[in-house]
Amino acid sequence: MTLRVLGVDPGLTRCGIGVVDVEKNRRATMVAFGVVGTSPEESLDQRLLVIATSIDEWLDKYEPHVLAVERVFSQLNVSTVMGVAQASGVVIAAAARRGIPVALHTPSEVKAAVTGSGTSNKDAVTKLVTKILRLDAPPRPADAADALALAITHAWRSGSGTSPKEAVTTGPGSQSLTPAQRAWADAEAKARRAR
Repeated sequence: MTLRVLGVDPGLTRCGIGVVDVEKNRRATMVAFGVVGTSPEESLDQRLLVIATSIDEWLDKYEPHVLAVERVFSQLNVSTVMGVAQASGVVIAAAARRGIPVALHTPSEVKAAVTGSGTSNKDAVTKLVTKILRLDAPPRPADAADALALAITHAWRSGSGTSPKEAVTTGPGSQSLTPAQRAWADAEAKARRAR
């Protein structure tokens, strides 16, 4: 069975969205990607409404098995964190209304899963997403590439190709982990210890 994951890189100004189908053998195929943009000049309620309407359309059109959202993490800019958290809440609520499970992944977990290093930069993530999905050109802007990376990360982590309700994470000690999955498991463990 193919697992369809909709990844979301939340943000008020640019909210990246990407849909990926991943087969049991971990082969990932890009279905669609895009960015929902809102203007800082608009009121907060209208900006959130644009994101809510767009995510509803994506969920209805692509019918993902699961939603993968970037986990809000501490930054120096509190207003940025608040905007990301608000956009995340709208997206998570849209999935909950449809009974679609939601998984949260930190940026370092995503980088480790896709590139093998939790400290990779955005260019490295975009380059590997392009390669993994066999695309002719990198997905732009970077928010869209990040959304696709989130979708790939979740599918690989959960055991792609299994039924969505039965998808389980293989433990860090498993012999079936790829180098990227081992790096991801290490990054996840490190992130948990840092909390």
